[in-house]
Amino acid sequence: MGQKAREERKSGFLKGAFIIALGGFVAKGIGALYRIPLTNLIGGHGIGLYQMVYPVYCLLLTISATGIPSSIAKLTAERIGKGQSDEPIFKTALKLFLIIGGVGALLMCAIAPFLSGAQGIREITVGYFALAPSVLLVSAISVYRGYFQGRNYMTPTALSEIVEQAVKVALGLPFAYLFRGDVARAVVFLLLAVSISELIALFVMFFFRKRARNRGLIAHGHGDSVRAREILRLSVPVTFSAMLIPLSGILDSVLAVRLLSKYASDSVALYGLFSGGAVTIINLPVSVCYGIAAASVPSVAQAQAKAEKSGGKANVRKKIFFSLGITALVSAPSAVGLYFFAGPIAKIVFRSLRAEELAILTELVRVFSVSALTLSLVQTLSACLTAQGKPKLSAISMLIGVIVKTLVYVVLLQNPKISVFGLAYATNLCYLIAFLLDLIYNIIVSRKSKEKGK
Repeated sequence: MGQKAREERKSGFLKGAFIIALGGFVAKGIGALYRIPLTNLIGGHGIGLYQMVYPVYCLLLTISATGIPSSIAKLTAERIGKGQSDEPIFKTALKLFLIIGGVGALLMCAIAPFLSGAQGIREITVGYFALAPSVLLVSAISVYRGYFQGRNYMTPTALSEIVEQAVKVALGLPFAYLFRGDVARAVVFLLLAVSISELIALFVMFFFRKRARNRGLIAHGHGDSVRAREILRLSVPVTFSAMLIPLSGILDSVLAVRLLSKYASDSVALYGLFSGGAVTIINLPVSVCYGIAAASVPSVAQAQAKAEKSGGKANVRKKIFFSLGITALVSAPSAVGLYFFAGPIAKIVFRSLRAEELAILTELVRVFSVSALTLSLVQTLSACLTAQGKPKLSAISMLIGVIVKTLVYVVLLQNPKISVFGLAYATNLCYLIAFLLDLIYNIIVSRKSKEKGK
Protein backbone atom coordinates (compact mmCIF):
# COMPACT_ATOMS: atom_id res chain seq x y z
CA MET A 1 0.00 0.00 0.00
CA GLY A 2 2.86 2.33 0.83
CA GLN A 3 4.56 1.61 -2.49
CA LYS A 4 1.31 2.26 -4.37
CA ALA A 5 0.84 5.58 -2.58
CA ARG A 6 4.39 6.64 -3.45
CA GLU A 7 3.84 5.75 -7.10
CA GLU A 8 0.60 7.75 -7.16
CA ARG A 9 2.33 10.79 -5.63
CA LYS A 10 5.17 10.53 -8.15
CA SER A 11 2.62 10.23 -10.96
CA GLY A 12 0.77 13.29 -9.63
CA PHE A 13 4.02 15.26 -9.48
CA LEU A 14 4.95 14.36 -13.05
CA LYS A 15 1.44 15.09 -14.31
CA GLY A 16 1.39 18.51 -12.65
CA ALA A 17 4.89 19.31 -13.91
CA PHE A 18 3.95 18.20 -17.43
CA ILE A 19 0.79 20.32 -17.52
CA ILE A 20 2.56 23.52 -16.47
CA ALA A 21 5.56 22.69 -18.65
CA LEU A 22 3.29 22.19 -21.65
CA GLY A 23 1.47 25.43 -20.92
CA GLY A 24 4.76 27.27 -20.52
CA PHE A 25 6.14 25.76 -23.73
CA VAL A 26 3.08 26.70 -25.76
CA ALA A 27 2.96 30.19 -24.22
CA LYS A 28 6.67 30.84 -24.80
CA GLY A 29 6.41 29.31 -28.26
CA ILE A 30 3.65 31.76 -29.12
CA GLY A 31 5.72 34.58 -27.65
CA ALA A 32 8.82 33.55 -29.62
CA LEU A 33 6.88 33.25 -32.88
CA TYR A 34 5.29 36.62 -32.10
CA ARG A 35 8.75 38.20 -32.32
CA ILE A 36 9.10 37.19 -35.97
CA PRO A 37 6.43 39.47 -37.49
CA LEU A 38 6.85 41.99 -34.67
CA THR A 39 10.54 42.52 -35.41
CA ASN A 40 9.69 42.76 -39.10
CA LEU A 41 7.16 45.51 -38.37
CA ILE A 42 9.02 47.66 -35.82
CA GLY A 43 12.65 46.62 -36.42
CA GLY A 44 15.57 46.16 -34.05
CA HIS A 45 15.25 49.70 -32.68
CA GLY A 46 11.57 49.14 -31.88
CA ILE A 47 12.36 45.91 -30.05
CA GLY A 48 15.06 47.82 -28.17
CA LEU A 49 12.51 50.45 -27.06
CA TYR A 50 10.13 47.68 -26.01
CA GLN A 51 12.86 46.06 -23.90
CA MET A 52 13.74 49.40 -22.28
CA VAL A 53 10.32 49.44 -20.59
CA TYR A 54 9.99 45.74 -19.89
CA PRO A 55 12.70 45.37 -17.19
CA VAL A 56 10.98 48.02 -15.03
CA TYR A 57 7.66 46.26 -15.54
CA CYS A 58 9.25 42.93 -14.60
CA LEU A 59 10.66 44.42 -11.41
CA LEU A 60 7.37 45.89 -10.17
CA LEU A 61 5.59 42.76 -11.36
CA THR A 62 7.98 40.67 -9.31
CA ILE A 63 7.46 42.81 -6.22
CA SER A 64 3.68 42.49 -6.51
CA ALA A 65 3.31 39.04 -7.99
CA THR A 66 6.29 36.77 -8.70
CA GLY A 67 6.80 35.72 -5.09
CA ILE A 68 3.11 34.96 -4.70
CA PRO A 69 2.54 31.63 -6.51
CA SER A 70 5.30 29.67 -4.78
CA SER A 71 4.62 31.11 -1.33
CA ILE A 72 0.85 30.64 -1.57
CA ALA A 73 1.39 27.14 -2.99
CA LYS A 74 3.69 26.35 -0.05
CA LEU A 75 1.15 27.52 2.55
CA THR A 76 -1.75 25.81 0.78
CA ALA A 77 0.07 22.48 0.41
CA GLU A 78 1.24 22.67 4.00
CA ARG A 79 -2.32 23.05 5.27
CA ILE A 80 -3.52 20.20 3.08
CA GLY A 81 -0.68 18.03 4.39
CA LYS A 82 -1.82 18.78 7.95
CA GLY A 83 -5.49 18.15 7.09
CA GLN A 84 -6.53 21.80 7.58
CA SER A 85 -8.72 24.12 5.47
CA ASP A 86 -6.85 26.18 2.89
CA GLU A 87 -9.63 28.66 2.01
CA PRO A 88 -8.51 31.39 4.44
CA ILE A 89 -5.14 31.52 2.71
CA PHE A 90 -6.70 32.40 -0.64
CA LYS A 91 -9.00 35.07 0.75
CA THR A 92 -6.35 36.80 2.84
CA ALA A 93 -3.75 36.62 0.07
CA LEU A 94 -6.09 38.04 -2.57
CA LYS A 95 -6.94 41.08 -0.45
CA LEU A 96 -3.32 41.61 0.52
CA PHE A 97 -1.81 41.42 -2.95
CA LEU A 98 -4.52 43.45 -4.63
CA ILE A 99 -3.44 46.30 -2.36
CA ILE A 100 0.25 45.67 -3.06
CA GLY A 101 -0.40 45.35 -6.79
CA GLY A 102 -2.36 48.59 -6.82
CA VAL A 103 0.48 50.41 -5.12
CA GLY A 104 2.92 48.89 -7.62
CA ALA A 105 0.85 50.11 -10.57
CA LEU A 106 0.69 53.64 -9.16
CA LEU A 107 4.41 53.58 -8.42
CA MET A 108 5.17 52.60 -12.00
CA CYS A 109 3.20 55.59 -13.28
CA ALA A 110 4.88 57.92 -10.79
CA ILE A 111 8.46 56.97 -11.68
CA ALA A 112 7.88 56.63 -15.45
CA PRO A 113 9.07 60.17 -16.38
CA PHE A 114 12.22 59.80 -14.27
CA LEU A 115 13.06 56.36 -15.65
CA SER A 116 12.57 57.35 -19.29
CA GLY A 117 14.76 60.37 -18.64
CA ALA A 118 17.48 58.25 -17.05
CA GLN A 119 17.34 55.88 -20.01
CA GLY A 120 17.61 58.84 -22.36
CA ILE A 121 14.43 58.00 -24.28
CA ARG A 122 11.58 60.32 -23.26
CA GLU A 123 9.10 58.95 -25.82
CA ILE A 124 8.64 55.69 -23.88
CA THR A 125 7.11 57.43 -20.84
CA VAL A 126 3.57 56.71 -22.08
CA GLY A 127 4.58 53.07 -22.51
CA TYR A 128 5.03 52.79 -18.76
CA PHE A 129 1.52 54.14 -18.25
CA ALA A 130 0.08 51.61 -20.72
CA LEU A 131 1.78 48.72 -18.93
CA ALA A 132 1.06 49.79 -15.34
CA PRO A 133 -2.37 48.07 -14.99
CA SER A 134 -0.64 44.73 -15.55
CA VAL A 135 1.07 45.01 -12.19
CA LEU A 136 -2.30 45.01 -10.40
CA LEU A 137 -3.86 42.36 -12.64
CA VAL A 138 -0.99 39.88 -12.37
CA SER A 139 -1.02 40.25 -8.59
CA ALA A 140 -4.53 38.82 -8.55
CA ILE A 141 -3.71 36.18 -11.19
CA SER A 142 -0.71 35.01 -9.18
CA VAL A 143 -2.78 34.42 -6.04
CA TYR A 144 -5.12 32.20 -8.06
CA ARG A 145 -2.16 30.36 -9.59
CA GLY A 146 -0.45 29.77 -6.26
CA TYR A 147 -3.66 28.54 -4.67
CA PHE A 148 -4.36 26.05 -7.47
CA GLN A 149 -0.73 24.90 -7.57
CA GLY A 150 -0.78 24.26 -3.84
CA ARG A 151 -3.74 21.94 -4.47
CA ASN A 152 -1.69 20.28 -7.25
CA TYR A 153 -4.19 21.52 -9.84
CA MET A 154 -1.96 22.94 -12.57
CA THR A 155 -4.40 23.31 -15.49
CA PRO A 156 -5.57 26.86 -14.60
CA THR A 157 -1.98 28.13 -14.52
CA ALA A 158 -1.14 26.50 -17.86
CA LEU A 159 -4.24 27.76 -19.67
CA SER A 160 -4.00 31.27 -18.26
CA GLU A 161 -0.40 31.53 -19.52
CA ILE A 162 -1.48 30.47 -23.00
CA VAL A 163 -4.38 32.93 -22.96
CA GLU A 164 -2.01 35.76 -21.95
CA GLN A 165 0.21 35.16 -24.94
CA ALA A 166 -2.60 34.50 -27.40
CA VAL A 167 -4.42 37.74 -26.56
CA LYS A 168 -1.15 39.71 -26.60
CA VAL A 169 -0.41 38.43 -30.11
CA ALA A 170 -3.98 38.91 -31.35
CA LEU A 171 -3.90 42.56 -30.30
CA GLY A 172 -0.20 43.36 -30.62
CA LEU A 173 0.31 42.49 -34.27
CA PRO A 174 -2.59 44.64 -35.53
CA PHE A 175 -1.32 47.51 -33.37
CA ALA A 176 2.21 47.10 -34.72
CA TYR A 177 0.95 47.04 -38.29
CA LEU A 178 -1.38 49.99 -37.80
CA PHE A 179 1.35 52.20 -36.27
CA ARG A 180 4.36 50.76 -38.14
CA GLY A 181 5.21 54.25 -39.41
CA ASP A 182 5.63 55.54 -35.83
CA VAL A 183 7.76 53.04 -33.88
CA ALA A 184 7.46 54.78 -30.49
CA ARG A 185 3.68 54.89 -30.76
CA ALA A 186 3.56 51.26 -31.86
CA VAL A 187 5.54 50.24 -28.77
CA VAL A 188 3.05 52.03 -26.50
CA PHE A 189 0.13 50.09 -28.01
CA LEU A 190 2.10 46.84 -27.80
CA LEU A 191 2.50 47.44 -24.08
CA LEU A 192 -1.21 48.23 -23.80
CA ALA A 193 -1.91 44.86 -25.41
CA VAL A 194 0.00 43.23 -22.54
CA SER A 195 -2.30 44.86 -19.97
CA ILE A 196 -5.41 43.74 -21.85
CA SER A 197 -4.07 40.18 -22.08
CA GLU A 198 -3.62 40.07 -18.29
CA LEU A 199 -7.22 41.22 -17.77
CA ILE A 200 -8.51 38.35 -19.93
CA ALA A 201 -6.25 35.89 -18.09
CA LEU A 202 -7.72 37.04 -14.77
CA PHE A 203 -11.21 36.26 -16.05
CA VAL A 204 -9.99 32.77 -16.95
CA MET A 205 -8.70 32.16 -13.42
CA PHE A 206 -11.94 33.46 -11.92
CA PHE A 207 -13.88 31.04 -14.12
CA PHE A 208 -11.79 28.06 -12.99
CA ARG A 209 -12.28 28.84 -9.32
CA LYS A 210 -16.02 29.40 -9.73
CA ARG A 211 -16.38 26.10 -11.56
CA ALA A 212 -14.36 24.27 -8.90
CA ARG A 213 -16.60 25.68 -6.16
CA ASN A 214 -19.76 24.74 -8.06
CA ARG A 215 -18.49 21.18 -8.41
CA GLY A 216 -17.70 20.96 -4.71
CA LEU A 217 -13.95 20.66 -5.28
CA ILE A 218 -13.33 23.64 -3.01
CA ALA A 219 -14.87 23.63 0.45
CA HIS A 220 -17.13 26.53 1.43
CA GLY A 221 -16.02 26.40 5.04
CA HIS A 222 -13.90 29.18 6.49
CA GLY A 223 -11.51 27.21 8.68
CA ASP A 224 -8.80 28.86 10.78
CA SER A 225 -8.03 32.45 9.89
CA VAL A 226 -4.70 33.44 8.36
CA ARG A 227 -2.90 36.69 9.08
CA ALA A 228 -1.39 38.74 6.31
CA ARG A 229 1.83 38.73 8.35
CA GLU A 230 2.09 34.95 7.95
CA ILE A 231 1.84 35.23 4.18
CA LEU A 232 4.27 38.14 3.98
CA ARG A 233 6.81 36.33 6.14
CA LEU A 234 7.23 33.80 3.34
CA SER A 235 6.38 35.97 0.33
CA VAL A 236 8.82 38.82 1.01
CA PRO A 237 12.03 36.73 0.81
CA VAL A 238 10.71 34.85 -2.24
CA THR A 239 9.83 38.15 -3.88
CA PHE A 240 13.20 39.67 -3.07
CA SER A 241 14.97 36.69 -4.60
CA ALA A 242 12.85 36.83 -7.75
CA MET A 243 13.10 40.60 -8.14
CA LEU A 244 16.88 40.53 -8.31
CA ILE A 245 16.88 39.44 -11.96
CA PRO A 246 14.53 42.19 -13.23
CA LEU A 247 16.24 44.71 -10.94
CA SER A 248 19.50 43.70 -12.55
CA GLY A 249 17.75 44.12 -15.90
CA ILE A 250 16.87 47.72 -15.09
CA LEU A 251 20.48 48.42 -14.16
CA ASP A 252 21.59 46.73 -17.37
CA SER A 253 19.20 48.84 -19.48
CA VAL A 254 20.90 51.97 -18.14
CA LEU A 255 24.49 50.96 -17.40
CA ALA A 256 25.11 48.47 -20.22
CA VAL A 257 23.52 50.70 -22.85
CA ARG A 258 25.64 53.66 -21.77
CA LEU A 259 28.83 51.57 -21.77
CA LEU A 260 28.04 50.19 -25.22
CA SER A 261 27.25 53.66 -26.55
CA LYS A 262 30.90 54.65 -26.11
CA TYR A 263 31.83 52.68 -29.22
CA ALA A 264 28.58 51.31 -30.76
CA SER A 265 26.48 53.37 -33.16
CA ASP A 266 23.20 51.86 -31.89
CA SER A 267 23.68 50.64 -28.32
CA VAL A 268 19.90 50.25 -27.85
CA ALA A 269 19.71 47.77 -30.73
CA LEU A 270 22.68 45.83 -29.34
CA TYR A 271 21.07 45.65 -25.92
CA GLY A 272 17.80 44.62 -27.59
CA LEU A 273 19.56 41.72 -29.33
CA PHE A 274 20.64 40.37 -25.94
CA SER A 275 17.63 41.14 -23.71
CA GLY A 276 14.92 40.83 -26.36
CA GLY A 277 16.62 38.22 -28.54
CA ALA A 278 19.01 35.86 -26.75
CA VAL A 279 17.15 36.01 -23.43
CA THR A 280 13.83 35.31 -25.18
CA ILE A 281 15.25 32.19 -26.85
CA ILE A 282 16.99 30.89 -23.73
CA ASN A 283 13.86 31.42 -21.63
CA LEU A 284 11.89 28.95 -23.73
CA PRO A 285 13.38 25.80 -22.14
CA VAL A 286 13.56 27.61 -18.78
CA SER A 287 9.81 28.27 -18.91
CA VAL A 288 9.19 24.60 -19.70
CA CYS A 289 11.14 23.66 -16.58
CA TYR A 290 9.05 26.09 -14.53
CA GLY A 291 6.44 23.34 -14.38
CA ILE A 292 8.88 21.15 -12.48
CA ALA A 293 9.67 23.98 -10.06
CA ALA A 294 5.96 24.69 -9.51
CA ALA A 295 5.19 21.02 -8.89
CA SER A 296 8.12 20.76 -6.48
CA VAL A 297 6.61 23.24 -4.02
CA PRO A 298 3.52 21.23 -2.98
CA SER A 299 5.48 17.97 -3.22
CA VAL A 300 8.27 19.05 -0.88
CA ALA A 301 6.02 21.12 1.40
CA GLN A 302 3.55 18.30 1.96
CA ALA A 303 6.36 15.82 2.63
CA GLN A 304 7.83 18.14 5.23
CA ALA A 305 4.43 18.86 6.85
CA LYS A 306 3.56 15.16 7.09
CA ALA A 307 6.96 14.35 8.58
CA GLU A 308 6.53 17.06 11.23
CA LYS A 309 2.99 15.92 11.98
CA SER A 310 3.75 12.20 12.26
CA GLY A 311 7.28 12.45 13.61
CA GLY A 312 8.34 9.95 10.96
CA LYS A 313 11.36 9.98 8.73
CA ALA A 314 11.33 12.84 6.28
CA ASN A 315 11.96 12.07 2.60
CA VAL A 316 12.36 15.71 1.61
CA ARG A 317 15.81 15.26 0.10
CA LYS A 318 14.63 12.47 -2.20
CA LYS A 319 11.93 14.73 -3.59
CA ILE A 320 14.41 17.57 -4.09
CA PHE A 321 16.84 15.43 -6.07
CA PHE A 322 14.02 13.86 -8.05
CA SER A 323 12.87 17.34 -9.09
CA LEU A 324 16.46 18.35 -9.84
CA GLY A 325 17.03 15.25 -11.95
CA ILE A 326 13.90 15.83 -14.03
CA THR A 327 14.92 19.46 -14.52
CA ALA A 328 18.38 18.47 -15.75
CA LEU A 329 16.90 15.81 -18.00
CA VAL A 330 14.87 18.48 -19.81
CA SER A 331 17.20 21.49 -19.69
CA ALA A 332 20.58 19.87 -20.48
CA PRO A 333 19.59 18.63 -23.97
CA SER A 334 17.93 22.00 -24.57
CA ALA A 335 21.16 23.83 -23.75
CA VAL A 336 23.15 21.58 -26.07
CA GLY A 337 20.59 22.04 -28.85
CA LEU A 338 20.65 25.81 -28.47
CA TYR A 339 24.45 25.83 -28.75
CA PHE A 340 24.67 23.74 -31.91
CA PHE A 341 21.56 25.11 -33.62
CA ALA A 342 21.81 28.74 -32.50
CA GLY A 343 21.98 29.99 -36.09
CA PRO A 344 18.84 28.29 -37.46
CA ILE A 345 16.88 29.06 -34.29
CA ALA A 346 17.82 32.76 -34.35
CA LYS A 347 17.02 32.96 -38.06
CA ILE A 348 13.59 31.35 -37.58
CA VAL A 349 12.58 33.46 -34.60
CA PHE A 350 14.11 36.74 -35.80
CA ARG A 351 14.35 36.30 -39.55
CA SER A 352 13.71 39.96 -40.30
CA LEU A 353 16.97 41.06 -38.66
CA ARG A 354 19.76 42.32 -40.86
CA ALA A 355 22.62 39.90 -41.57
CA GLU A 356 25.02 41.58 -39.15
CA GLU A 357 22.38 41.68 -36.38
CA LEU A 358 21.53 38.01 -36.99
CA ALA A 359 25.20 37.07 -36.74
CA ILE A 360 25.50 38.86 -33.38
CA LEU A 361 22.31 37.24 -32.07
CA THR A 362 23.48 33.77 -33.16
CA GLU A 363 26.73 34.13 -31.25
CA LEU A 364 24.88 35.55 -28.22
CA VAL A 365 22.58 32.51 -28.13
CA ARG A 366 25.58 30.19 -28.42
CA VAL A 367 27.42 31.91 -25.57
CA PHE A 368 24.29 32.18 -23.44
CA SER A 369 23.03 28.62 -24.08
CA VAL A 370 24.56 27.22 -20.87
CA SER A 371 22.16 29.39 -18.88
CA ALA A 372 19.25 27.32 -20.19
CA LEU A 373 20.60 24.60 -17.90
CA THR A 374 21.82 26.60 -14.90
CA LEU A 375 18.84 28.96 -14.68
CA SER A 376 16.42 26.02 -14.90
CA LEU A 377 18.24 24.31 -12.04
CA VAL A 378 18.26 27.53 -10.00
CA GLN A 379 14.52 27.82 -10.56
CA THR A 380 13.85 24.34 -9.19
CA LEU A 381 16.27 24.60 -6.27
CA SER A 382 14.82 27.98 -5.26
CA ALA A 383 11.31 26.47 -5.27
CA CYS A 384 12.52 23.62 -3.05
CA LEU A 385 14.02 26.09 -0.56
CA THR A 386 10.71 27.98 -0.50
CA ALA A 387 8.84 24.72 0.10
CA GLN A 388 11.10 24.08 3.10
CA GLY A 389 10.43 27.56 4.46
CA LYS A 390 13.92 28.89 3.65
CA PRO A 391 13.40 31.38 0.78
CA LYS A 392 15.97 33.77 2.27
CA LEU A 393 18.74 31.41 1.24
CA SER A 394 17.82 31.52 -2.45
CA ALA A 395 17.66 35.32 -2.18
CA ILE A 396 21.22 35.37 -0.83
CA SER A 397 22.42 33.12 -3.66
CA MET A 398 20.92 35.29 -6.38
CA LEU A 399 22.11 38.51 -4.75
CA ILE A 400 25.70 37.27 -4.77
CA GLY A 401 25.29 36.16 -8.39
CA VAL A 402 23.89 39.51 -9.52
CA ILE A 403 26.65 41.48 -7.77
CA VAL A 404 29.34 39.37 -9.45
CA LYS A 405 27.55 39.67 -12.80
CA THR A 406 27.43 43.47 -12.66
CA LEU A 407 31.07 43.81 -11.67
CA VAL A 408 32.17 41.45 -14.43
CA TYR A 409 30.23 43.05 -17.30
CA VAL A 410 31.26 46.56 -16.28
CA VAL A 411 34.83 45.42 -16.96
CA LEU A 412 34.08 43.36 -20.07
CA LEU A 413 31.92 45.96 -21.82
CA GLN A 414 34.83 48.39 -21.75
CA ASN A 415 36.40 46.26 -24.48
CA PRO A 416 34.89 46.88 -27.96
CA LYS A 417 36.11 43.45 -29.09
CA ILE A 418 33.98 41.76 -26.42
CA SER A 419 31.09 44.26 -26.71
CA VAL A 420 27.59 42.97 -25.78
CA PHE A 421 28.90 39.41 -25.40
CA GLY A 422 30.33 40.53 -22.07
CA LEU A 423 26.77 40.78 -20.80
CA ALA A 424 26.13 37.15 -21.78
CA TYR A 425 29.35 35.90 -20.15
CA ALA A 426 28.59 37.79 -16.94
CA THR A 427 25.01 36.49 -16.78
CA ASN A 428 26.22 32.92 -17.27
CA LEU A 429 28.49 33.38 -14.26
CA CYS A 430 25.62 34.81 -12.23
CA TYR A 431 23.39 31.76 -12.72
CA LEU A 432 26.25 29.32 -12.15
CA ILE A 433 27.05 30.89 -8.77
CA ALA A 434 23.36 30.91 -7.77
CA PHE A 435 23.02 27.24 -8.75
CA LEU A 436 26.01 26.08 -6.72
CA LEU A 437 24.96 28.01 -3.62
CA ASP A 438 21.32 26.85 -3.86
CA LEU A 439 22.46 23.25 -4.20
CA ILE A 440 24.59 23.52 -1.07
CA TYR A 441 21.76 25.20 0.86
CA ASN A 442 19.25 22.50 -0.14
CA ILE A 443 21.57 19.73 1.00
CA ILE A 444 22.08 21.42 4.37
CA VAL A 445 18.41 22.28 4.96
CA SER A 446 17.08 18.87 3.88
CA ARG A 447 19.60 17.17 6.16
CA LYS A 448 18.23 19.13 9.09
CA SER A 449 14.67 18.17 8.04
CA LYS A 450 15.69 14.53 7.95
CA GLU A 451 17.24 14.71 11.41
CA LYS A 452 14.17 16.55 12.70
CA GLY A 453 11.88 13.89 11.29
CA LYS A 454 13.65 11.01 12.99
